[in-house]
Amino acid sequence: MKTRFLLTILLSCQIVLAQVNKTKDLTDTTRRVQDMEGIMVNGLRAQDAPNNTLVSKSTLNSKNFGQDIPTLLEFTPSVVTTSDAGAGIGYSGLRIRGVDASRINVTINGVPVNDPESHDVYWVNMPDLVGSVENIQIQRGVGSSTNGAAVFGASVNIKTNTLKAAPYARIDLAGGSFGTLKGTLQAGTGLLNKRFALDARLSEIRSDGYLDRATSNLRSMGLTATYLTDKSVWKAVVLTGQERTYQAWYGTPEGRYRGDTLGMIAYAERNDLNAEETTSLLTSGRTYNFYTYAGQVDNYNQDNYQLHFIHQFSSKLNLNAAAHYTYGRGYFEEYRNQDDLSEYGLAPVVLGMDTVTQSDLIRRRWLDNHFIGVVYGLNYQHNARLKFTLGGAANRYAGAHFGELIWAQFASNSQIYDRFYDNDALKNEVSSYLKTNYQKNGLDLTLDLQYRGIAYQFLGVDQVSGVLTDVTQNVNYHFFNPKVSFAKNLGSHNLFGSFGIANREPVRRDFRESTPANRPLAERLFDTELAYRYEHNQISAQANLFLMYYQNQLVLTGQINDVGGYTRTNADRSYRAGIELEGAFQISSKMRLQAATTLSQNKVLDFVEFVDVYFDDEPYYTQIQIEHGSTDLAFSPNFIQSLALQYAPLDRLQLTLQSKYVSRQYLDNTSNFKRSLDAFTFTNFSCLYKVKQNFAKEFELGFLVNNLFNALYANNGYTFSYQYGGQTTTENFYYPQAGRHFLLKMNILF
Repeated sequence: MKTRFLLTILLSCQIVLAQVNKTKDLTDTTRRVQDMEGIMVNGLRAQDAPNNTLVSKSTLNSKNFGQDIPTLLEFTPSVVTTSDAGAGIGYSGLRIRGVDASRINVTINGVPVNDPESHDVYWVNMPDLVGSVENIQIQRGVGSSTNGAAVFGASVNIKTNTLKAAPYARIDLAGGSFGTLKGTLQAGTGLLNKRFALDARLSEIRSDGYLDRATSNLRSMGLTATYLTDKSVWKAVVLTGQERTYQAWYGTPEGRYRGDTLGMIAYAERNDLNAEETTSLLTSGRTYNFYTYAGQVDNYNQDNYQLHFIHQFSSKLNLNAAAHYTYGRGYFEEYRNQDDLSEYGLAPVVLGMDTVTQSDLIRRRWLDNHFIGVVYGLNYQHNARLKFTLGGAANRYAGAHFGELIWAQFASNSQIYDRFYDNDALKNEVSSYLKTNYQKNGLDLTLDLQYRGIAYQFLGVDQVSGVLTDVTQNVNYHFFNPKVSFAKNLGSHNLFGSFGIANREPVRRDFRESTPANRPLAERLFDTELAYRYEHNQISAQANLFLMYYQNQLVLTGQINDVGGYTRTNADRSYRAGIELEGAFQISSKMRLQAATTLSQNKVLDFVEFVDVYFDDEPYYTQIQIEHGSTDLAFSPNFIQSLALQYAPLDRLQLTLQSKYVSRQYLDNTSNFKRSLDAFTFTNFSCLYKVKQNFAKEFELGFLVNNLFNALYANNGYTFSYQYGGQTTTENFYYPQAGRHFLLKMNILF
């Protein structure tokens, strides 16, 4: 199928090149379609404001050397990115204002992307998505109403490529350090007979990763078909992704990360590492990866289908509606050393006079899910000052979770592919919002009211903390999320303010690792934003004050609940408060300086930590509580600073130097210095040159040096502690990032 598709694209390229000289002037038609396509996302995007950042296609293309979208967004305000493999390809993520991925709402053309159960976004399932993207808007704070999981601190709204009037073909090639290779082929018919257009993309990315064995083998495809009538646009979008990545999510023990030989030996002794595992720990260096089993991979396919309909009833009334379907399926495979057979529902194995209760084994944990629904927006412009948007969504998710044994040293009464747990989840969601916008004399007022209703059930047995547990539950939620904002234009000066309330249900693990008796409460956020912007001649500057106050925010405390899970617990009160500063100065016609700074305090009040305590005799185990008072929220730096200097010494040459500083981050909520990520700074340098030639519309060469000054740092990690024999042991794990490394690219547009 892949070969046939590639041949089809190549044939399309030939057709494109043959028709270039026959293309008529379709500028007006294209502009009309692009305006109508904007209806798909404009109803979900907040107005231009200092707490929003719009990343254009040109900016994305200039940064794109094959890395995941989080890496391409790493220099936007208040963003911190992570990469398990250490080089921005494979499993990667982003936090905004310290808000984790499960609280960041992501949509593509208004269609929800977040997993309905975990609320996470797995960018690795959408390789080279940026090749199909026109622009990305990041809203910090509650933002405007959107579809899918609640906006609980930030949202990322992605718009796919707009219609191109002329036929084209584009080849993007890149390669560099760690065996990284990327190839993308794109082609489009242009607008045929002012009615129809077809665009296609085929991508493949491979990388060995910075960490040992942290390989990525990624493939993706994008198809867009557009059909026009006098007052309507039909647009079908298909995005498919295939990923096979070697697991690098175990992390690196602190002793190995810091090169502490005695610490590594102590860690090996505490955790019963065998001689081979200990040797690997001592000799691997910063690229250490605990996993050595060849099949320790994550293998997942995801297909996204969207069908959009946009209709202009009149100059005052238009409709955008979309049907969507996402099909995801795959597993992660892992080798397990001496697991208890009882954890898999297996009987002990009797060998002569011996009874075997443990076995080495290989298992796969599967997810097979279907997400289907409709989203809509009806826009009415009453007059030049007043407009309304009525929108919403109805979505249904069905997910099958199961585990399979594919090998065991002592198989007991099992057969290959026996399922040791099996449970199904069903989640229905409906939402509706009404936005009213009024504009007069430079004043812009918006009232945004949203309702979300959720019905969630999951049935069957799952493995919780190594124990097979019946996790059957049913829950229902009804949320009201109001927002209000104002903007005032005073020439070179602009004022902006907003207040919003967001509610969010717990995620799958919160339910799976609890019972109805101790089920966590829904979270609530009160977000206030107040901003000022100044633009005049060569200078632009803006400041945004924010206060995000949480009720019942879910945080990890170390507490074990009544099913034995280290589940998250509601913190009564917590907040994020700070200021975001941005500025740009056009030094000359060839040089531009940009800067962004975030200063914040991120606190949980009256935090109580639970610590495991182990004994040699009964009761063998208990937990103690430690009261910490007011502490810092985990992974929430108080200071983030980025700087960028762009210099174009020649018309076709652009040089960019970018640097980012992220202050200390705590791995948990105790504000314990010994459980933290060190502050880090890294600097990237890029060079883009457009070659003057006659055989193509554009021929660009690019060179990127990541981490120019070879900083040794980690941008993510985790921790846990326990007491034994009157002593406290803390195990810290880090995700080291690559030192200085290089990437080259070549882009040709026909």
